[in-house]
Amino acid sequence: MLDTVFLGNPLRQWAIAVTLAVGSLVTLELALRAVHRRISALAARTETHWDDIVIHALGRSKTLFLVVLATVAGTTALEMPARVRTGIEATAVLALLFQGGMWLSAGFTVWLKRYTERVLQADRGAATTVSALGFVIKLGLWSVVALLALDNLGVNITTVVAGLGVGGVAVALAVQNILGDLFASLSIALDKPFVLGDFVVVGEHLGTVEHIGLKT
Repeated sequence: MLDTVFLGNPLRQWAIAVTLAVGSLVTLELALRAVHRRISALAARTETHWDDIVIHALGRSKTLFLVVLATVAGTTALEMPARVRTGIEATAVLALLFQGGMWLSAGFTVWLKRYTERVLQADRGAATTVSALGFVIKLGLWSVVALLALDNLGVNITTVVAGLGVGGVAVALAVQNILGDLFASLSIALDKPFVLGDFVVVGEHLGTVEHIGLKT
């Protein structure tokens, strides 16, 4: 029965592929937990925040990413058309790009939060500027991830960027109010007419500034 061919491969090879995939998934999961525990133990003995950032980033690891890697490992035992093999490899790269973006974004978020808290004690205005720059950096990060993903799928990035430039003009005209709020928030961050902790009066409203975001 193990010699019965199914989708171009005998059942024996399918059994090996499933075993490899399951074994790889278990190994990756155990390795990730071991690394997380080791770094957590190290973080408890040190005063630096970098290990805390790594722990938080690893906490954003997606099970789907591990499943994709394990599946790729399992397919190495199978004979399949070049087109299918290329599709599997492209899927693995996409999963790696997305997971890498999640790790970097999560780590940057924690670092930015700690940096803002530290800067807030010395310069409340600088904290607002850092928050605005943080949004720009995250937007740039995911833009790079999206472009790399499109490139991996065989899309001509140059054409896409050119199209975004033309389409961006149309979008800008359609969302003038949102862009107005965005530039207003940047003006507050750069000119600092008021900062976190200031008491302000606007018309009939008055209160202490607790948060300055891009829209609120």
